[in-house]
Amino acid sequence: GGISLPDDYFDKWILLFSHPADFTPVCTSEILDLASMQDDFKKLNTELMVVSTDRLNSHIEWVKSIESINYKERGLMKINFPIVSDSELEISKKYGMIHPGSSSTNTVRAVYIINPDDKIRAIFYYPKNIGRNLDEIKRTLIALQYSEKNEVLIPANWNPSDDVLISSPETMDEAEKLEKTNNPDLYSLTWYMWFMKQ
Repeated sequence: GGISLPDDYFDKWILLFSHPADFTPVCTSEILDLASMQDDFKKLNTELMVVSTDRLNSHIEWVKSIESINYKERGLMKINFPIVSDSELEISKKYGMIHPGSSSTNTVRAVYIINPDDKIRAIFYYPKNIGRNLDEIKRTLIALQYSEKNEVLIPANWNPSDDVLISSPETMDEAEKLEKTNNPDLYSLTWYMWFMKQ
């Protein structure tokens, strides 16, 4: 069927994945891992969408094949997200999914995290021979959602429930006010690095 982006995904986050080709081992492992996490992403108000330059009939046969694979002893998985055919390269060119040094027709292994305001908030590129780290993509999505909702900064290697950062003071007055704060949830390691407890 047809998809209207962004209208069909109003008020949702979107994870848009591109993959090089159907019936390939790395892509198949990724689709199966995505299928195992699709309920987790639903709980995060996030829809999944996969795109490649293969034709629709290839996608249909590939999905049938994927749904018959018992990967990591999880049992058979149902693919409940669209796998979009972009055989005319319309989407791939708009999103920069075709890298000339890699191929002129196959999309690279890319991920786009798009927020409910239809803004791309993060982009990942992986080489064709390396599968994506879906746990890291999920962590980044959660971090983006938390940061946007609470207007905070996210430190390196952050995980949910870890302390977050607040913006650095921009003037000496702001720095002095922060130093004198009575807020027990704020602490600093230096004048420009302030944390907020979670």
